[in-house]
Amino acid sequence: MELIRGIHNLRDRHRQCVLTIGNFDGVHLGHQAVLRQLVAKAKVYGVPSMVMVFEPQPQEVFAGDKAPARLSLLRDKVRLLSQMGIDRLLCVQFNHRFAAISASRFISHLLVEKLAIRYLVVGDDFCFGKGRQGQYQDLVTAGNDHGFDVNNTHSFMLQQVRVSSTKIRAALADNHLDIAESLLGHRYALTGRVVHGDALGRTIGFPTANVLMKRQVIPVQGVYAVETELADGTQVLGMANIGRRPTVKGTRPQLEVHLFDFDGDLYGQRIKVELVAKLREEQRFASVDALKQQLELDKITARQQLVSDTASAQQTI
Repeated sequence: MELIRGIHNLRDRHRQCVLTIGNFDGVHLGHQAVLRQLVAKAKVYGVPSMVMVFEPQPQEVFAGDKAPARLSLLRDKVRLLSQMGIDRLLCVQFNHRFAAISASRFISHLLVEKLAIRYLVVGDDFCFGKGRQGQYQDLVTAGNDHGFDVNNTHSFMLQQVRVSSTKIRAALADNHLDIAESLLGHRYALTGRVVHGDALGRTIGFPTANVLMKRQVIPVQGVYAVETELADGTQVLGMANIGRRPTVKGTRPQLEVHLFDFDGDLYGQRIKVELVAKLREEQRFASVDALKQQLELDKITARQQLVSDTASAQQTI
């Protein structure tokens, strides 16, 4: 899949495509339904499929720290969209200047002039342009004028439940990892590069792979049983703390993963940490010794949860 960073990097060869537009946060089952339709239409029209996303996401520009927690970073979206068979990903820098573009300009300059779209599929609540004035009917009218087709994909339903990023965030906040997984189509995971930490975990017998979160607002926090995928594809079981580490007065969100039965150098590697079960909330302990005692208990519980999860998966198979 080709990643195009910014409208200024669009070239003549990028004209003629089928397109969908949105945040695609989490690339959940609802998104996947849209993407499958897009890939199928690309074959019908004989042109590449393209997804347009915004970075940062619009609500992060307008609401700042009050914006909803992200389910996935851009790198995660690139991986998931590529797996869906999308040909091109256009990442548009979203700022107040871009937000001020009128709906008509968005259509004429970007959709018609720059992309020469043949087909457009959008969500049933899609709005665009300055003040979100652009509506679905405006796209239909423009399509009639400029020769492209428009389809409004109705909300994807799973057992009468509307699949949405909002619902997934709510499930994660309520510790319903199973519901989040059923809506995502896969376990919820955090990804990032392992960096050097303060080495406290190693001194108390719990060495950790430390990953700084690139976002101040994250949809989960606490201690979890996890399955971690290393850069070489190896899967390792373990437990993770997601939060600000109040016992050692941490100041920013961090992911700390203790891998079971593993001894290796992970610095600089990018890892994916899938959440299997929540063990407890993050808490502040009176001393490092008290923290160590709790970690010993967490390790026992995590192993039990991971064994139970494996057994359940085998029964399902």
